Amino acid sequence: MALGLALLLALPVLTIVGSFLFPALDVWAHLLSTVMPTYLYNTVLLMFGVGLGVAVIGVGTAWLVTLCQFPGVRAFEVVLLLPLAFPAYVVAYAYTGFLDSAGPVQSLLRDLTGWGFGSYWFPSIRSLGGAISVMVLVLYPYVYLLARAAFLEQSVCVLEAGRALGQTPFGCFRRLAVPLARPAIAGGVALALMETLNDFGTVQYFAVDTLTAGIYRTWLGMNEPAAATQLAGVLLLFVIGLMALERHGRAGSTRHTSVRYRHLPRFPLTGGKAALAMIACLLPCLLGFFVPLLMLLSWAIETAPTMVNTAFWQAAEHSLLLAASAAGMAVALALTLAYAVRLHPTPLVRWATRSASFGYAVPGLVIAVGVIIPLAAFDTALDTASRAAFGVSTGLLLSGTLVALLFAYVVRFLAIALNATEAALGKVTPQMDFAARSLGRTAGQTLWSIHLPIIRPSLLAACLLVFVDVMKELPATLILRPFNFDTLAVLVYAMAGDERLADAAPASLAIMLVGLLPVLLLAGALARSRPGSLPRVSAREP
Repeated sequence: MALGLALLLALPVLTIVGSFLFPALDVWAHLLSTVMPTYLYNTVLLMFGVGLGVAVIGVGTAWLVTLCQFPGVRAFEVVLLLPLAFPAYVVAYAYTGFLDSAGPVQSLLRDLTGWGFGSYWFPSIRSLGGAISVMVLVLYPYVYLLARAAFLEQSVCVLEAGRALGQTPFGCFRRLAVPLARPAIAGGVALALMETLNDFGTVQYFAVDTLTAGIYRTWLGMNEPAAATQLAGVLLLFVIGLMALERHGRAGSTRHTSVRYRHLPRFPLTGGKAALAMIACLLPCLLGFFVPLLMLLSWAIETAPTMVNTAFWQAAEHSLLLAASAAGMAVALALTLAYAVRLHPTPLVRWATRSASFGYAVPGLVIAVGVIIPLAAFDTALDTASRAAFGVSTGLLLSGTLVALLFAYVVRFLAIALNATEAALGKVTPQMDFAARSLGRTAGQTLWSIHLPIIRPSLLAACLLVFVDVMKELPATLILRPFNFDTLAVLVYAMAGDERLADAAPASLAIMLVGLLPVLLLAGALARSRPGSLPRVSAREP
């Protein structure tokens, strides 16, 4: 069962990879002579800008809140994670309204200076630079999260040795903390760049011609599925390259071997240094969360009476239905695969399970293309056979239905559920399995009566994470959804495309509120993640 599930879940990626075996030379010639250079140029620049920005902000703020003492540091530990609650495209829409010619910033500038419209220069948010800025503000928490976890795990002895050898706090950061945290930083940057490649709403709205936008435009706008498949293959090569770079970033890294941990000392910052530290931590969360939030709230107050209507509630119902269904299916499949590895930890089963979770690294548009091609081929073959045998058309049974959309969601987000499930099962001692089996329980009964009650919290957490990611997912939903089946993300995208940014605010806020809960839970778990730390107990307790 595990091998069959792994093969099924790998089908979209195998479809895209298989397209390289039958290259359409005329399509390639057309792409290379027209749009491919622009797509590659913009994609590389976007990745470089986002990677540099998230690394600087994420690592710097993680070091400040973990090992420095200044006013507000405890609050910054939490609020620096808040931009994760927003999808990048929602922040892009908010900043467009905030910075456009009719927005509050330029309106205030004209009121203060007396300038007229068009008589001054103002940077355009709808540009490659604007896309980089928006994505950096939304995605830096990936690096912050992993870098801070790595800093929390570092040994005090290493830092004290550096100070004893004459290093300043910044010298300890540059020469000790960052090299030791290099694997975590590389992983965070890789995650941010994968999300950059997956983003469609931002680059499409800002008219930045990247590979992601090109796939959508080629598939639906130009009706060229062969060209879209070839572009999806190129984008998949970018993902494979990112994974290879991330592996290279982890290779050769050294880690301290201390097994004794104590409370991390904080370097006290006063005066100007404390003020700079506060500004450095305040700006990312202010620009990445609070400014978009205030802009959306101001719009929602105006438009909610008319826009929280039947279409809104129908889109919300569709989003909740899809998110709950996909989360349940992903966790059930993850539990099946993880338990198969526990029962039969052979290299083949392990490899199959790992390959099934590869979809999380693949952009949603690539998965959508990889899903629609084999499902459409199956529907066509079945319809042809049914017409020939019975004279009856079967129509579209899989492609263009919720089956295709849920399948894409599960392929895309299975890795989240699988990682959480494997970690939870790994904490259940094998002796429990041995005892249950010796008392006559089958493998299924052991899973149901022994393992599930123990790992239920981890399964619920995995459900929550998949649920939130499905609520935010836009590109795969746009391509695979049935006709007239809108989700909140699609509703926001459609309204923004019609320049109805204020009307999109209630649906945008609903998506953000759903994403806020796991961010707050994650912040609390991270604050308690220092190895060796114990909860405080009363002096009366033994």
